[in-house]
Amino acid sequence: MSKTLRSTRHEALIALIVKTRKRAGLTQTEVAKRLRQYQSYVARIESGQRRIDVVEFLEIAEAIGLDPRDAIRRLALIKG
Repeated sequence: MSKTLRSTRHEALIALIVKTRKRAGLTQTEVAKRLRQYQSYVARIESGQRRIDVVEFLEIAEAIGLDPRDAIRRLALIKG
């Protein structure tokens, strides 16, 4: 298995998170508060510096109003 950080799917996931957050009219700070984290946590995820696990993904999806099932379906269609 190749590294996932900066992979095509990782980049697509980041783009989806950022797009959904912005569509919801949320700042990184607002999302961080919902997650009980610092703004830098959200910034590291959105800049691609940090991987997220499944549980974190579900929490982020809930915080920004993203349907996690739909997101996984979309990401599964992307190669690498």
